[in-house]
Amino acid sequence: MPNALSYWERESFFNYDVIIIGSGIVGLNAAVHLKKSAPSLKIALLESGFLPTGASTKNAGFACFGSISELIEQQEKAGLDGLAALIEKRWKGLLKLRNLLGDNTIDYQCLGGYEIFRKGDHLLASTCVAKIEHYNKLTLNIVGPDAFSAKPKKASAFGFGPTETLIENKYEAQIDTGKMMFALIGYAQQLGICIFNNCTVNHIAEETQGLSLVTANGAFSCKKTIVATNAFIKDLIPEVDIAPGRGQVLITKPIKGLKIKGTFHYDKGYYYFRNINNRILLGGGRNIDFKAEETTTFGQTTTVRQALQNLLDTLILPQTHYEIDQEWSGIMAFGKTLEPLIEEIKPNVFCATRCNGMGIAIGSQTGEDVAELLLKNL
Repeated sequence: MPNALSYWERESFFNYDVIIIGSGIVGLNAAVHLKKSAPSLKIALLESGFLPTGASTKNAGFACFGSISELIEQQEKAGLDGLAALIEKRWKGLLKLRNLLGDNTIDYQCLGGYEIFRKGDHLLASTCVAKIEHYNKLTLNIVGPDAFSAKPKKASAFGFGPTETLIENKYEAQIDTGKMMFALIGYAQQLGICIFNNCTVNHIAEETQGLSLVTANGAFSCKKTIVATNAFIKDLIPEVDIAPGRGQVLITKPIKGLKIKGTFHYDKGYYYFRNINNRILLGGGRNIDFKAEETTTFGQTTTVRQALQNLLDTLILPQTHYEIDQEWSGIMAFGKTLEPLIEEIKPNVFCATRCNGMGIAIGSQTGEDVAELLLKNL
């Protein structure tokens, strides 16, 4: 039988003004913004994993706001004004992250981003090239002039297989996801925010004085809570309208003389790759079988693994020997609308979810937005 909690433990470790469930990008940014806005608040984060579970430490480290083909699809969903607002949120989120932690800390490198169109993708390529001027105008006052440009000859410089053209986004960058999350956790702790790992919240109960968050380690009390578990939010709030999306990722061993530098998108962003420490990190392929990848179960599938390896063999590294070093997966959250879901979903229970695969860009802003909503309701 486990030893009972002491009076001291209950008083000092289990009572807070605000508890945030989930210590990923959104949860940590929400906690930091709350603490900086109202320093007297006692704040804790409860994280189910040993490290932040989900996508925050599992992603590819793209500091991006959308390739042309993605923006075309997103404009159909959100409309022109809605898309402009989304791009602004993504860009402001990236700026907030950089300003908070510093470019050196997160290894921010603006090497440019490229959308690749293979031979045979002529129709999609010509459609996207024709839209360059349109999206340069849309992003002019958000990120700067001439974001996008066609670079048909650049493919040979990277050593790619047969390619129709590349569209460059000169403002796209890459970061080191591990360094970013390590620094964000350290920053939150310096502010006096408590983080409890391996502490899954099983149930949120309403009480007369606030809320009780029930875990295997004991019941935590708070006045308000933010659920920032992204795709895993349905475990606590089943009615939320989101769908998980698993992203499978692999990384090669170091490759001598690697020419590829930057962040790259292929097949409307369903595949993505970059360089990191002379390696190629490649992910994607959930469009092969959306239903199979609509899961919160981590893991790899043979079908997606084969598609990723085929892309390495025929497009990315066609003339280069490589070995795969590691594989993993992350879980994203998607919805019918592209805007993050930020609301008080029940009395004193706030949620911030549905980053739609853009967590690095929009996560900081989403965390700040949900913190602002909570502050208005204190």
